[in-house]
Amino acid sequence: MANGLVDVHAHFTTPDYIESAKAAGRVEPDGMPEAFWPRWSAQDHLDLMDTAGIERAMLSLSSPGVHFGDDAAARVLTREINEFCAGVVRAHPHRFGQLATLPLPDVDGALDELAYCFDELGADGVALLSNHGGVRLGDPRFAPVLAELDRRAAVVLLHPTTCRGHEELSSGRPQPMIEFLFETARTVVDFILGGAAERFRDIRLIVPHLGGVLPLLAERVELFRAISGAPADRTTVAELLGRFYYELAGTPSTTQIAALNSIASPDRLLYGSDYAWTPREHAIDLLRALDTVLAAEHDDWRRQTTENAHALFGRGG
Repeated sequence: MANGLVDVHAHFTTPDYIESAKAAGRVEPDGMPEAFWPRWSAQDHLDLMDTAGIERAMLSLSSPGVHFGDDAAARVLTREINEFCAGVVRAHPHRFGQLATLPLPDVDGALDELAYCFDELGADGVALLSNHGGVRLGDPRFAPVLAELDRRAAVVLLHPTTCRGHEELSSGRPQPMIEFLFETARTVVDFILGGAAERFRDIRLIVPHLGGVLPLLAERVELFRAISGAPADRTTVAELLGRFYYELAGTPSTTQIAALNSIASPDRLLYGSDYAWTPREHAIDLLRALDTVLAAEHDDWRRQTTENAHALFGRGG
């Protein structure tokens, strides 16, 4: 399977993690039914990969993350999660990679864990949520973590999570249905307008879910920057968005792909399944949908995204 896909948006869980999240009140993950919690195993994941033609999956923890209000408990849980994931990678080094978890908003704990995961566990990158305890990725409070990630030219997978005030925003519907796409946009726009995208240019950011609603907002955000008196020689929002990577998990359609193409060149596209939070049968159906939708856009999107992933992660990623 040397020419198989590289999946940059693939999730795992552990029984202890699920119980910890439930004990902290996350019984219904991001508004989904309790039964939606996926019971992950390496063998089930490998079976999916073999069926779908996926060579390697970069494993990460999804929302709701690991910090449930207590820094010390979050550090312990984070280490357990990262050690578990590293163990899976050691057992299957050619099939899995690791995007490590950090215990944000605990900055000191995150810096310690970041160093441990890169220097001791050999992590391929990190996965960060769109907000941690209500603090967005580009917030100045996270600057020490972003600076260290920038120093390492780290790969960062951004993943949406529930935001404060979600009850009013989502009208009682599960956040992944609609709200996650807007939550991603809020975080990326804030990352740009707050200056983090320019200050931390060496962070290699992966934006999820085909960019969500971001392509539709680029020109509007740029207009309001101009109205607000931004310098005429500024790097435009579209140019900054064009520096990021975009993975293709979600619901691909001709309209969505056309929108994504307005901000992302082919060398910035990556494959993502969102398994195991996207159940196996749906992950396979969505992969087939990508084959259909992208047939007219790219000569060989599978080869393109795989080459992009290998270039992004280096050492066989």
